[in-house]
Amino acid sequence: MSEDSLLDDALVRLDEAAAHLSIDPDVIEKLKFARETTKVRLMIRMDDGSRKSFIAWRCRYDDTRGPTKGGIRFHPDANVEEVETLAFWMTFKCAVMNLPYGGGKGAVQVDPRQLSKAELERLSRAYIQAFARTVGPDRDIPAPDVYTNSMIMGWMADEYAQIVGQAEPAVITGKPIALGGSLGRGDATARGGYYLVRHLAGELGLGETLRVAVQGFGNAGQHIARLLAADGHKVVAVSDSEGGVYSAAGLHVDMLIEAKTQGRSVVSTVGQGGHEALAGDALVGVDCDLLVPSALENMIHGKNAGGVKAKLVLELANGPVTPSGDRILADKGVVVLPDILANAGGVTVSYFEWVQNKQGYYWTEQEIHDRLQAIMEREGRAVWNVSKEKDVSMRTAAYVHALGRLAEAIEAHGTQSFFTS
Repeated sequence: MSEDSLLDDALVRLDEAAAHLSIDPDVIEKLKFARETTKVRLMIRMDDGSRKSFIAWRCRYDDTRGPTKGGIRFHPDANVEEVETLAFWMTFKCAVMNLPYGGGKGAVQVDPRQLSKAELERLSRAYIQAFARTVGPDRDIPAPDVYTNSMIMGWMADEYAQIVGQAEPAVITGKPIALGGSLGRGDATARGGYYLVRHLAGELGLGETLRVAVQGFGNAGQHIARLLAADGHKVVAVSDSEGGVYSAAGLHVDMLIEAKTQGRSVVSTVGQGGHEALAGDALVGVDCDLLVPSALENMIHGKNAGGVKAKLVLELANGPVTPSGDRILADKGVVVLPDILANAGGVTVSYFEWVQNKQGYYWTEQEIHDRLQAIMEREGRAVWNVSKEKDVSMRTAAYVHALGRLAEAIEAHGTQSFFTS
């Protein structure tokens, strides 16, 4: 972690973007602070009959462009600053993609791996009971995040329906298909990043066969490895929380995914198919063309960015590169496709799910893929053009692109609504 807080680091991006636009200072002031953040204590009955409390949050950062949208993470290290920062990023991510949403985020400070399935369900339902007045299909729409999934979203959607007395599938996205979930949601984050890299490959000077390293092998990491391997690229290194594996000839992606499906670490494949052990923190410096951080925040920073050998970094995680890491990568000529663009496939398909829930008509998986590809290519091209026109990094260009849309919406509301809306 850098000396500045996570939110301080995030706000650096706002100031950098503002320097390239003529914007009313009141707009910047509004975007520096969350509109509302609520903290509650969730009390649930454990299987042994005891009661245990968990701290939970929900932040609605900015709703100028529409209802707030953002995931709920269950993590033992969750805290209010992280929640507000993630909601800030979501505000800009939705603006980058031109989705009619603002940014939101939620979290519960818990290690869900220590809970039984019944305890996890009670906790999930307690979250919605606590935030039933905060969320809503036209006010604040949660989704899955770290250590939450479609099953948990299904429980939450069901609890909300019981509270309001009618089915409201559009209140939550990332639900099971049987409860109004969308086809194509499972690999949406990775697929969006995949479409982006493929679309800009010529401008980025990428060869036909890329050597790829993936940091973090959860949902996004597994899917990006699968998609790139299917195109003939070599996935040479991957890591998870227990360590990493490496093979210069290319790892067996199916073997790695099978290990994770069975609840094992990628490290369990060492010695099979030429897989060699790799220290998890060494993955950032692996000799590769494309580095894909898809774990947590601040994984590439001032102390390890100098060791990056990749030509291109695709941020499937939120905030994986700190500002100091960014500066080092820029000096090395490494192009970073930033999180608010690169991993926006997830929220884009969540938007598709919301639209389908609203209209009661559902699209095929191919229609989802085609619509996602069109939006990723359109906004990726727009950000690339801003980067070239203003001679700035792709990250700054993405924030400039988003800030222009946010400023237009804030100003359209009128000055009297800046701090009262």
